[in-house]
Amino acid sequence: MSGSKSVFLLLGAGLVGLMIIGLWPLRSNKFSIKFDEAKMLAKEQFLAEKPQLADITNLPNIILILADDLGFHDISLHGNTLIETPNIDALALEGVNCTQAYVTAPVCAPSRAGLITGRYQHRFGFENQMHQRLPRNRLELLVARNFIKSYPWKIQKMKAVPKEADRRKQGLPPTEITLAEILKKQGYATAIIGKWHLGSYEYSLPHNRGFDEHYGFYQSHSLFAPEGSPGIVDMRNPADWTDAYIWKGQRKGECAIVRNGVEIEEPEYLTNSIAEEAISFIELNKQQPFFLYLPFSAPHTPFQAPKSVYDQLEHIDDPVVRTYQAMIKVLDDAVGSIHDKVKTLGLEENTLMFFLSDNGGATYTLATDNGPLNGGKITAFNGGLLVPFFVKWKGVLTEGKEYIKAVSALDVFTTACTAASVKLPDDRVYDGVNLIPYLNNEASGAPHSSLFWKAGRIRTILHKDWKLIFDESGRQTLLYHLKTDPYEARNLAENHPEVVSDLKRMHKNWYAQMPPALWPTIVTFSHEDANGSYYFDN
Repeated sequence: MSGSKSVFLLLGAGLVGLMIIGLWPLRSNKFSIKFDEAKMLAKEQFLAEKPQLADITNLPNIILILADDLGFHDISLHGNTLIETPNIDALALEGVNCTQAYVTAPVCAPSRAGLITGRYQHRFGFENQMHQRLPRNRLELLVARNFIKSYPWKIQKMKAVPKEADRRKQGLPPTEITLAEILKKQGYATAIIGKWHLGSYEYSLPHNRGFDEHYGFYQSHSLFAPEGSPGIVDMRNPADWTDAYIWKGQRKGECAIVRNGVEIEEPEYLTNSIAEEAISFIELNKQQPFFLYLPFSAPHTPFQAPKSVYDQLEHIDDPVVRTYQAMIKVLDDAVGSIHDKVKTLGLEENTLMFFLSDNGGATYTLATDNGPLNGGKITAFNGGLLVPFFVKWKGVLTEGKEYIKAVSALDVFTTACTAASVKLPDDRVYDGVNLIPYLNNEASGAPHSSLFWKAGRIRTILHKDWKLIFDESGRQTLLYHLKTDPYEARNLAENHPEVVSDLKRMHKNWYAQMPPALWPTIVTFSHEDANGSYYFDN
């Protein structure tokens, strides 16, 4: 055999070897999703028990309004100078404004999982964001990591990803009890109107999780109106790497608008149709206790707004910011119409209302900067975790009060269940508390001495006035004293090593109670401020 032919064969063999290595599947049984049958049986038995109350007519209605990616300072009450949000503000001015309110994750799905169950989502493996698209092999991973301009996102190095069958099973586990399930057991009429984003596998769907009625969509996003609709501004955002993916979803598949599982055509602007559906549900159920969960999709991308509202904001030069603010304005009007309906029907004194956002503003869209808070969505800074949070119950809670101690989105579940005279099951830990006695100054101390977060390698703890953010490898250790530095500008980790050590120990003890995450993080998000660059897993 000639030397040139040998070289050719060796090169060919090497190329075949590289192709085999590159195309070798990343999908693994490591993330196989299975559930504890004993826990599912315990849940079924609990929900099958008869409620303790024979007469439920005096139980309060419960309305839970959730905005999507609405930052703490995106409302005029908290300092938005670009627009007024009088209707959202009214819920705080007529109720209690919790100014130190935290969600359990700085990103949509895990935050919603904690909210709807009253338990840290880590307790059932819903630690990380769900992703629809995973690299199938090393070649796809190589291309995604090195040849796609995705800053500030970066695809992580991965040795394994879930198999497609397990990816489809990602969502709210069947072992968990939702607020809708527990209130339905108590005799409430229940509805979710808006964004679900807790999985689209059969056991995760709203109609299997205690909701009598569902109007909305299953995914993280959907178009607010069909693209190209008359009277709607469609604002593509080239500054946001995720924007093209969001628009690609249109209203297809899990982004479709559905009513009780059946796909429908919806020509109306989605924020307005959600409000109309909510008002119809309230009118239909005004004679009985009801639970209405209203997870609006605004102001999450894609950026679309009615042109009539967009045109009112000509003082805003940047068209992306202008569209974003217009979306918030429409959201404010929608909240106002629902609140007005409660008043008009005479239900105000018998309705417990919550308003909050699922996480902070998405700074990567460049439509908001969360100023003066540091960071935003995805990050563990307060820009990602601190959200507007209002509680109103006329005649029960003091109007126009500010509550300055730390509360959690987990508290919505326990507060609602206490108001509805629900007995919680004793086979699981609940992490929220009943806020009513705290908000009325009837309970001493604080609702929580510590709050915890974890996503991938990133761990966070808030204990009294100290907040620690660190990663498992020691690459970043950030310690802030929030009472003196609420905007997290001064890292005190080197000055207080004993505090760092104590908080790390507390976090370790907390996380030791949790099972492994059911699926991994896929991307790392970079955040830069005046003090440096930081990364967060998602």
